[in-house]
Amino acid sequence: MAQNETTVTDFVLLGLFPGMKHADILIGVVILIYASALAGNSTLILLILVDSRLHTPMYFLLSQLSLIDLLFISTTVPKMAIDFFSGKRNISDTACGVQIFFFLMLGGAECILLTLMACDRYMAICRPLRYPVIMSQRVCQKMVMGSWAGGALNALVQAAYTMHLPKCGRKEIEHFFCEVMAVLRFSCEDTSAYKLTILVVGIVILLIPLITIFSSYTIIFFTVLRMNSPKGRNKALATCSSHLMVVGLFYGPASFTYMTPGSSHSSLQDKAVSVFFSIVTPTLNPFIYSLRNKDVWAALRKILQRCLF
Repeated sequence: MAQNETTVTDFVLLGLFPGMKHADILIGVVILIYASALAGNSTLILLILVDSRLHTPMYFLLSQLSLIDLLFISTTVPKMAIDFFSGKRNISDTACGVQIFFFLMLGGAECILLTLMACDRYMAICRPLRYPVIMSQRVCQKMVMGSWAGGALNALVQAAYTMHLPKCGRKEIEHFFCEVMAVLRFSCEDTSAYKLTILVVGIVILLIPLITIFSSYTIIFFTVLRMNSPKGRNKALATCSSHLMVVGLFYGPASFTYMTPGSSHSSLQDKAVSVFFSIVTPTLNPFIYSLRNKDVWAALRKILQRCLF
């Protein structure tokens, strides 16, 4: 009786590798990627916290990006791994709503934060004399709080509306986590208007930040070209190129998922893009920012020397 009740009321996540051969190897790769994300983002946060040379607005915002990435990847991978090894793929209605909320909140917060990071680079390079006054610690804290609040508000509305709709049929989600569009397929009501609203909101939330980012970097690019110091020019280009690479990794898959109609892509495409968007990108971000950053490497060497000697 209890088992039947669970089957009726719970959703079933079909997972990332339904019916695939060597799925155990693939899940092992995913767990390895997750461990790399934990190590990379945690190390970057630690370095920024303990090294006084990294106590600047840019690195403060970068530490918040690493924190968001750390939580973002943790909303999906642990549940997916537990489901695979336990063989139990069900998720309760409440847990599904909570997962939707955190996924959308963290994704929205990252979207806003990446935009604010572009504004920070604009102020640092194009308005260097006013930069210390404008980008004060209080302003940076408000930026971060605004990112979290904006992401939370959007997530709360979408998660609450999605989960309050009555559900019909076999609630088997062709995904490895509770994704809004995948859950809406089980609604007993017509959700075409709501899906259109999600599409419009997705375009607005992604398009306005994208325009802001590329406008900022267009001005930055022309400012850098006019710099007399080759060293200053190279340092500015290295920082900006890292940020633009992260922006591309985040906004590319996000645009495919939330700026195009759900009917235009298959569930397999949705899963592939979601893997890149929610697993691969949070793992790569700390390494992209660190590999060409001399300040981060110097902080890492300093910490290692303390630990070893």
